[in-house]
Amino acid sequence: MGRGDLTDEQWAAREPLLPKRTRAGPPPVWPRRQLIDGIRFRVRTGVPWRDVPVEYGPWSRVCDLFRRWQREGTWHQVLARLQSLADAKGAVVWDMSVDSTMCRAHQLAAGPASRVT
Repeated sequence: MGRGDLTDEQWAAREPLLPKRTRAGPPPVWPRRQLIDGIRFRVRTGVPWRDVPVEYGPWSRVCDLFRRWQREGTWHQVLARLQSLADAKGAVVWDMSVDSTMCRAHQLAAGPASRVT
């Protein structure tokens, strides 16, 4: 298990949030946990997909799972579930503050310069 991989406790808490396998047939060759740890490694380090270590499975399979869940909206659903669970525990603060002094625009955003004759 790598330094940034999910612990058994973390995996047990998050596995129910993931979609259930719908295809019938033999079990997959690469466990879902291993592929998700590969996705997390890639996102955490920023390496290209081809540089994901082989212990997470083939890079193409890791990338395929990430892209498929991205197209299907699975990542958004998991994030929404995690946020709702954290909000129910009171671990999320939804306060926001905007200070107008931090909103700066480029000088050309004011429009064309006026000519005084």
